[in-house]
Amino acid sequence: MQKASPKKAIRKPQHQQRPGDQYKMKPVPVTENDLLLASGKLTGKTAIISGADSGIGRAVALLFAKEGANVIILYLNEHKDAKETKTIIEQKYKRSCMLISGDISKEAHCKTAIQKATKEFPVIDILVNNAALHYESKTLLDISTKQLEKTFATNVFSMFWITKAVLPHMKKGSAIINTTSVTAYRGSGGLIDYASTKGAIVSFTRSLSANLIKKGIRVNAVAPGPIWTPLIVSSFKGSKVSSFGSETPMKRAGEPSEVATAYLFLASADASYISGQVIHPNGGEIVNG
Repeated sequence: MQKASPKKAIRKPQHQQRPGDQYKMKPVPVTENDLLLASGKLTGKTAIISGADSGIGRAVALLFAKEGANVIILYLNEHKDAKETKTIIEQKYKRSCMLISGDISKEAHCKTAIQKATKEFPVIDILVNNAALHYESKTLLDISTKQLEKTFATNVFSMFWITKAVLPHMKKGSAIINTTSVTAYRGSGGLIDYASTKGAIVSFTRSLSANLIKKGIRVNAVAPGPIWTPLIVSSFKGSKVSSFGSETPMKRAGEPSEVATAYLFLASADASYISGQVIHPNGGEIVNG
Protein backbone atom coordinates (compact mmCIF):
# COMPACT_ATOMS: atom_id res chain seq x y z
CA MET A 1 0.00 0.00 0.00
CA GLN A 2 1.43 3.36 -1.03
CA LYS A 3 0.91 6.38 1.17
CA ALA A 4 1.90 10.00 0.76
CA SER A 5 4.94 10.34 3.00
CA PRO A 6 5.31 13.41 5.21
CA LYS A 7 8.99 12.69 5.64
CA LYS A 8 12.01 13.68 3.61
CA ALA A 9 13.00 10.68 1.51
CA ILE A 10 16.63 9.60 1.32
CA ARG A 11 17.72 9.89 -2.29
CA LYS A 12 21.14 8.99 -3.61
CA PRO A 13 22.66 10.82 -6.59
CA GLN A 14 21.29 9.26 -9.77
CA HIS A 15 20.77 10.14 -13.40
CA GLN A 16 18.80 8.77 -16.34
CA GLN A 17 18.60 9.54 -20.01
CA ARG A 18 15.72 11.82 -20.95
CA PRO A 19 12.75 11.47 -20.52
CA GLY A 20 13.44 9.07 -17.63
CA ASP A 21 11.64 5.99 -16.32
CA GLN A 22 9.79 6.01 -13.03
CA TYR A 23 10.36 2.32 -12.32
CA LYS A 24 14.14 2.89 -12.32
CA MET A 25 14.06 5.71 -9.77
CA LYS A 26 15.33 5.20 -6.22
CA PRO A 27 13.09 5.62 -4.35
CA VAL A 28 10.17 5.20 -6.74
CA PRO A 29 7.83 8.22 -6.57
CA VAL A 30 4.65 7.79 -4.54
CA THR A 31 1.76 8.13 -6.98
CA GLU A 32 -1.08 6.82 -4.82
CA ASN A 33 -2.35 7.52 -1.33
CA ASP A 34 -4.53 4.58 -0.32
CA LEU A 35 -5.67 6.45 2.79
CA LEU A 36 -7.80 8.69 0.55
CA LEU A 37 -11.29 7.21 0.22
CA ALA A 38 -13.05 7.46 -3.16
CA SER A 39 -16.36 9.30 -3.28
CA GLY A 40 -17.29 8.98 -6.97
CA LYS A 41 -16.56 12.60 -7.84
CA LEU A 42 -15.79 11.74 -11.48
CA THR A 43 -18.11 8.79 -12.06
CA GLY A 44 -18.93 8.44 -15.75
CA LYS A 45 -16.40 11.08 -16.82
CA THR A 46 -13.63 10.71 -19.41
CA ALA A 47 -10.28 12.45 -19.01
CA ILE A 48 -7.34 12.99 -21.33
CA ILE A 49 -4.03 13.50 -19.50
CA SER A 50 -0.70 14.19 -21.18
CA GLY A 51 2.42 12.81 -19.54
CA ALA A 52 0.39 10.39 -17.42
CA ASP A 53 2.72 7.43 -17.77
CA SER A 54 4.58 8.53 -14.62
CA GLY A 55 5.06 11.26 -12.04
CA ILE A 56 2.36 13.86 -11.49
CA GLY A 57 0.45 12.72 -14.57
CA ARG A 58 0.27 9.14 -13.32
CA ALA A 59 -0.84 10.25 -9.88
CA VAL A 60 -3.62 12.31 -11.45
CA ALA A 61 -4.66 9.46 -13.76
CA LEU A 62 -4.86 6.99 -10.88
CA LEU A 63 -6.80 9.36 -8.65
CA PHE A 64 -9.22 10.21 -11.47
CA ALA A 65 -9.78 6.49 -12.14
CA LYS A 66 -10.27 5.90 -8.42
CA GLU A 67 -12.99 8.56 -8.50
CA GLY A 68 -14.71 6.84 -11.45
CA ALA A 69 -13.22 8.33 -14.62
CA ASN A 70 -12.04 6.58 -17.75
CA VAL A 71 -8.57 7.82 -18.71
CA ILE A 72 -6.75 8.44 -21.98
CA ILE A 73 -2.99 8.75 -21.49
CA LEU A 74 -0.76 10.66 -23.90
CA TYR A 75 2.93 9.87 -23.43
CA LEU A 76 6.20 9.88 -25.36
CA ASN A 77 7.88 6.46 -25.29
CA GLU A 78 8.02 5.31 -21.67
CA HIS A 79 6.11 2.15 -22.50
CA LYS A 80 6.80 0.15 -19.32
CA ASP A 81 5.67 2.99 -17.06
CA ALA A 82 2.60 3.62 -19.23
CA LYS A 83 1.56 -0.05 -19.25
CA GLU A 84 1.93 -0.19 -15.47
CA THR A 85 -0.35 2.83 -15.11
CA LYS A 86 -2.89 1.26 -17.45
CA THR A 87 -2.81 -2.01 -15.50
CA ILE A 88 -3.54 -0.26 -12.19
CA ILE A 89 -6.41 1.72 -13.71
CA GLU A 90 -8.01 -1.32 -15.30
CA GLN A 91 -7.36 -3.98 -12.67
CA LYS A 92 -7.50 -2.02 -9.42
CA TYR A 93 -10.06 0.63 -10.30
CA LYS A 94 -12.00 -1.19 -13.07
CA ARG A 95 -11.96 1.79 -15.41
CA SER A 96 -11.03 1.98 -19.09
CA CYS A 97 -7.57 3.23 -20.00
CA MET A 98 -6.29 4.06 -23.48
CA LEU A 99 -2.58 4.58 -24.21
CA ILE A 100 -1.42 6.83 -27.06
CA SER A 101 2.31 7.30 -27.53
CA GLY A 102 4.09 9.94 -29.57
CA ASP A 103 5.75 13.35 -29.51
CA ILE A 104 3.33 16.12 -28.53
CA SER A 105 5.86 18.73 -29.69
CA LYS A 106 4.59 17.83 -33.18
CA GLU A 107 1.25 19.36 -34.17
CA ALA A 108 0.37 16.46 -36.47
CA HIS A 109 0.70 13.96 -33.64
CA CYS A 110 -1.47 16.06 -31.32
CA LYS A 111 -4.23 16.08 -33.93
CA THR A 112 -4.06 12.37 -34.72
CA ALA A 113 -3.83 11.43 -31.03
CA ILE A 114 -7.04 13.28 -30.19
CA GLN A 115 -8.75 11.88 -33.27
CA LYS A 116 -7.87 8.38 -32.08
CA ALA A 117 -9.00 9.13 -28.53
CA THR A 118 -12.33 10.68 -29.48
CA LYS A 119 -13.15 7.88 -31.88
CA GLU A 120 -13.44 5.62 -28.83
CA PHE A 121 -14.54 8.31 -26.36
CA PRO A 122 -16.60 10.91 -28.28
CA VAL A 123 -17.18 13.15 -25.24
CA ILE A 124 -14.23 14.46 -23.21
CA ASP A 125 -15.12 15.86 -19.81
CA ILE A 126 -11.63 16.70 -18.50
CA LEU A 127 -8.40 17.69 -20.21
CA VAL A 128 -5.17 17.84 -18.22
CA ASN A 129 -2.29 19.42 -20.14
CA ASN A 130 0.58 18.17 -18.01
CA ALA A 131 3.53 16.87 -20.07
CA ALA A 132 6.66 19.03 -20.11
CA LEU A 133 10.44 18.95 -20.26
CA HIS A 134 13.31 21.15 -19.19
CA TYR A 135 17.05 21.48 -19.78
CA GLU A 136 19.40 23.00 -17.26
CA SER A 137 21.48 25.85 -18.72
CA LYS A 138 24.02 27.97 -16.84
CA THR A 139 23.45 31.12 -18.89
CA LEU A 140 21.14 32.46 -21.58
CA LEU A 141 24.02 32.06 -24.03
CA ASP A 142 23.91 28.30 -23.47
CA ILE A 143 20.30 28.01 -24.67
CA SER A 144 20.37 27.09 -28.35
CA THR A 145 17.54 27.92 -30.73
CA LYS A 146 16.90 24.19 -31.10
CA GLN A 147 16.51 23.77 -27.34
CA LEU A 148 14.31 26.86 -27.06
CA GLU A 149 12.00 25.67 -29.83
CA LYS A 150 11.80 22.15 -28.39
CA THR A 151 10.97 23.44 -24.91
CA PHE A 152 8.24 25.78 -26.13
CA ALA A 153 6.82 23.23 -28.58
CA THR A 154 6.55 20.58 -25.88
CA ASN A 155 5.44 22.75 -22.98
CA VAL A 156 3.29 25.46 -24.61
CA PHE A 157 2.49 24.79 -28.26
CA SER A 158 1.24 21.30 -27.41
CA MET A 159 -1.33 22.81 -25.05
CA PHE A 160 -2.72 24.94 -27.88
CA TRP A 161 -2.77 22.01 -30.32
CA ILE A 162 -4.25 19.44 -27.93
CA THR A 163 -6.82 21.84 -26.51
CA LYS A 164 -7.93 22.95 -29.99
CA ALA A 165 -8.46 19.31 -30.97
CA VAL A 166 -10.31 18.41 -27.75
CA LEU A 167 -12.60 21.46 -27.47
CA PRO A 168 -15.18 20.30 -30.07
CA HIS A 169 -15.67 17.20 -27.90
CA MET A 170 -16.24 19.09 -24.65
CA LYS A 171 -19.53 20.40 -23.32
CA LYS A 172 -20.89 22.67 -20.62
CA GLY A 173 -19.47 21.54 -17.28
CA SER A 174 -16.19 20.30 -18.73
CA ALA A 175 -12.86 21.29 -17.19
CA ILE A 176 -9.38 22.02 -18.49
CA ILE A 177 -6.40 21.94 -16.11
CA ASN A 178 -2.91 23.03 -17.13
CA THR A 179 0.30 22.28 -15.28
CA THR A 180 2.42 25.37 -14.75
CA SER A 181 5.16 25.68 -12.08
CA VAL A 182 6.41 27.67 -9.14
CA THR A 183 9.14 28.86 -11.53
CA ALA A 184 6.51 30.89 -13.39
CA TYR A 185 6.24 33.09 -10.29
CA ARG A 186 9.77 33.25 -8.87
CA GLY A 187 11.79 32.45 -12.00
CA SER A 188 14.74 30.05 -12.29
CA GLY A 189 18.23 31.15 -13.23
CA GLY A 190 19.15 27.68 -14.46
CA LEU A 191 15.88 26.96 -16.28
CA ILE A 192 15.23 30.23 -18.12
CA ASP A 193 13.41 28.79 -21.12
CA TYR A 194 11.41 26.32 -19.00
CA ALA A 195 10.32 29.02 -16.54
CA SER A 196 9.33 31.19 -19.49
CA THR A 197 7.05 28.45 -20.84
CA LYS A 198 5.46 28.06 -17.43
CA GLY A 199 4.77 31.79 -17.28
CA ALA A 200 3.14 31.52 -20.70
CA ILE A 201 0.95 28.71 -19.39
CA VAL A 202 -0.36 30.94 -16.61
CA SER A 203 -1.42 33.54 -19.19
CA PHE A 204 -2.81 30.84 -21.47
CA THR A 205 -4.91 29.53 -18.58
CA ARG A 206 -6.31 32.93 -17.66
CA SER A 207 -7.00 33.92 -21.27
CA LEU A 208 -8.60 30.61 -22.21
CA SER A 209 -10.75 30.80 -19.08
CA ALA A 210 -12.05 34.20 -20.15
CA ASN A 211 -12.68 32.88 -23.65
CA LEU A 212 -14.59 29.74 -22.63
CA ILE A 213 -16.46 30.88 -19.54
CA LYS A 214 -19.67 31.64 -21.45
CA LYS A 215 -19.61 28.07 -22.77
CA GLY A 216 -19.50 26.74 -19.23
CA ILE A 217 -16.03 25.24 -19.56
CA ARG A 218 -13.74 26.02 -16.64
CA VAL A 219 -9.98 26.47 -17.14
CA ASN A 220 -7.55 26.41 -14.22
CA ALA A 221 -3.94 25.47 -13.49
CA VAL A 222 -1.74 23.84 -10.88
CA ALA A 223 1.73 25.23 -10.12
CA PRO A 224 3.72 22.50 -8.37
CA GLY A 225 6.93 23.18 -6.51
CA PRO A 226 9.72 20.56 -6.51
CA ILE A 227 8.08 17.15 -7.01
CA TRP A 228 9.97 13.82 -7.20
CA THR A 229 9.40 12.64 -10.79
CA PRO A 230 11.41 11.22 -13.73
CA LEU A 231 11.83 14.79 -15.01
CA ILE A 232 14.22 15.42 -12.14
CA VAL A 233 16.54 12.44 -12.55
CA SER A 234 16.66 12.97 -16.32
CA SER A 235 17.49 16.68 -16.04
CA PHE A 236 19.90 16.92 -13.11
CA LYS A 237 22.85 15.00 -11.68
CA GLY A 238 24.67 14.48 -8.40
CA SER A 239 23.75 16.53 -5.34
CA LYS A 240 21.05 18.42 -7.24
CA VAL A 241 19.13 15.16 -7.31
CA SER A 242 19.93 13.95 -3.81
CA SER A 243 19.09 17.33 -2.23
CA PHE A 244 16.17 18.11 -4.54
CA GLY A 245 13.41 20.01 -2.74
CA SER A 246 15.43 20.76 0.39
CA GLU A 247 15.15 24.51 -0.23
CA THR A 248 11.39 24.57 0.39
CA PRO A 249 9.97 25.61 3.78
CA MET A 250 9.03 21.96 4.31
CA LYS A 251 12.64 20.99 3.53
CA ARG A 252 11.68 18.20 1.15
CA ALA A 253 10.38 17.48 -2.33
CA GLY A 254 6.73 16.61 -2.70
CA GLU A 255 5.40 13.30 -3.93
CA PRO A 256 3.13 13.16 -7.01
CA SER A 257 0.28 11.86 -4.85
CA GLU A 258 0.44 15.08 -2.82
CA VAL A 259 -0.23 17.14 -5.93
CA ALA A 260 -2.90 15.00 -7.61
CA THR A 261 -5.61 16.09 -5.19
CA ALA A 262 -5.38 19.65 -6.51
CA TYR A 263 -6.23 18.38 -9.99
CA LEU A 264 -9.14 16.33 -8.66
CA PHE A 265 -10.55 19.37 -6.90
CA LEU A 266 -10.36 21.50 -10.05
CA ALA A 267 -11.81 18.72 -12.21
CA SER A 268 -14.78 18.04 -9.95
CA ALA A 269 -18.00 19.88 -9.14
CA ASP A 270 -16.31 21.03 -5.92
CA ALA A 271 -14.67 23.75 -8.03
CA SER A 272 -17.80 24.78 -9.95
CA TYR A 273 -17.28 28.49 -9.15
CA ILE A 274 -13.55 28.51 -9.88
CA SER A 275 -11.98 29.38 -13.24
CA GLY A 276 -8.84 31.21 -14.35
CA GLN A 277 -7.08 30.36 -11.10
CA VAL A 278 -3.88 28.57 -10.04
CA ILE A 279 -3.36 26.24 -7.06
CA HIS A 280 0.14 26.15 -5.52
CA PRO A 281 1.20 22.80 -3.96
CA ASN A 282 4.83 23.79 -3.42
CA GLY A 283 5.92 22.87 0.10
CA GLY A 284 5.02 26.17 1.70
CA GLU A 285 6.68 28.73 -0.59
CA ILE A 286 4.67 31.95 -0.76
CA VAL A 287 4.23 33.27 -4.29
CA ASN A 288 2.01 35.94 -5.79
CA GLY A 289 -0.78 34.94 -8.15
